[in-house]
Amino acid sequence: MITGMGVDIVRVDRFKTWHTKSAHQLRKVFTPAEIAYCLQTPSKTAQRFAVRFAAREAFFKALKTRLPLLTVCKALEVVVSPTGPILQVSWPALNLEPQITHLSLAHEKDMAIASVILERD
Repeated sequence: MITGMGVDIVRVDRFKTWHTKSAHQLRKVFTPAEIAYCLQTPSKTAQRFAVRFAAREAFFKALKTRLPLLTVCKALEVVVSPTGPILQVSWPALNLEPQITHLSLAHEKDMAIASVILERD
């Protein structure tokens, strides 16, 4: 049964200077692995940060909770896999029962979008 669905779209240009932020600032939202991945190809850095931020916002909307956004952000990681992106969730960090998480990401030059569906068996 689907328990939540969230979609978020962001302008990539909001993230064009994020490569200049300190590691400490970036770790407030992203994991070290995500930061490394986003920074490894300078021409794609803004798009990669933008789509990962959109994933967090989409998950936050799907979750329908009163938890602070930054708390939710720190419990998530977008992982690149051969079959596509995966949203790994630290459910214990959110003090919530685990759910199946479906993630879809897309981005182009100007926009990044993410969709998250939460499901229980």
